[in-house]
Amino acid sequence: MSEGSVTSMMRVFSGARSGRRVWLRLVLLLVFVALAAVVGVLVGPADLAQVRAWATGVGVGGAMLFVVAYAGLTLTPAPKNVLTVAAGLVWGFWPALAMVYIGALLGAAASFILGRWLGREAVERLTGGRVERVDAALARRGFLAVLGARLVPLIPFTLINYGSGLTSVRVRDYALGTAVGIIPGSVAYVALGAFGLELGPPFWIAVSVLGALALAGVIAGAVLRRRSGSRPDGGGTPDRTGEVGSA
Repeated sequence: MSEGSVTSMMRVFSGARSGRRVWLRLVLLLVFVALAAVVGVLVGPADLAQVRAWATGVGVGGAMLFVVAYAGLTLTPAPKNVLTVAAGLVWGFWPALAMVYIGALLGAAASFILGRWLGREAVERLTGGRVERVDAALARRGFLAVLGARLVPLIPFTLINYGSGLTSVRVRDYALGTAVGIIPGSVAYVALGAFGLELGPPFWIAVSVLGALALAGVIAGAVLRRRSGSRPDGGGTPDRTGEVGSA
């Protein structure tokens, strides 16, 4: 992936608050690990089996309701990672991953369409972020720019969705970049819930992936702030959305 495809998108959001938010993401990851350890002590395998038996009992209708709710939450700046972890705990890894992935894709598609319908002013009020410089980056490197923005946890997920709808990015590039880019974060957060009570290798692999993504965001934010500081016009404007990175 070319450096410019990620840099040109991320420079829009490279203010100090973005860096603090990525550090907050690392802290939250540690909190997730601590909570998983506590829950693992308090909740036994029998209790977890009962929870998953209930999830099986609600059937396809319950799963579809979750997908719709997840897609709806994706339309807002509200954090979705807790819901992703909860899905892994309740439904297990593979069913939860399918539900989260479909819900995230539906929400990303809906907000892309809404972004084009609502217009720039409404989107900036909704997301609290800047979108005026995203258009050029996406027009030049549509797929790579979207993919890089999805992978590196520095740019707010919701702002990418709505902001892309205001740009000249091709629908194909947006769809493919989103479909591929949200996989690592989705897999890791679902695994955090699905295997958190066991604290085995899958759980620690998930923690490592999330830690690597968050660290990438910290490094990228520091590099971009340093570069922006050397440019007269590169300061950027902090965003005010509630979540960064993956679905």
